[in-house]
Amino acid sequence: MPRFDAEVFGSFAETFARFMGTARFIFYMTVFVIAWVVINVVGIWGLHWDPYPFILLNLFFSTQASYAAPLILLAQNRQADRDRLTADEDRRRAAAQKADTEYLAREIASLRIALGEVATRDFVRAELSRLVEEVTERTEKGKRDKQG
Repeated sequence: MPRFDAEVFGSFAETFARFMGTARFIFYMTVFVIAWVVINVVGIWGLHWDPYPFILLNLFFSTQASYAAPLILLAQNRQADRDRLTADEDRRRAAAQKADTEYLAREIASLRIALGEVATRDFVRAELSRLVEEVTERTEKGKRDKQG
């Protein structure tokens, strides 16, 4: 049995399926069918190999369809596999991002708690003002005690 490289064959199937889904393919097939019918009905150049009802043309279409369907299914399966891998990677990234976000939220909460225990500017000013007043009072009291 001959061996086939699955990746190369899969790539061929995807290229084939992609081409069959284009307007160019439909145009080529339409031109082919019109030429086939005209040549076989009119008998251009004395050719008349497939008279009406064009059984040979029908056979070609059946053969094409019998090959096209599995190739298209193969291409769809490969795309589904890629989509599954992409979805798995997206889930993994989302989980990592969620863990990072939760970690950062905990860190921010701990910083808020720690900042609640840190003296604010207004608190430091009030304490300094109180100390200045206390020093001033003691200085004045000391001067009065020395004078009196």
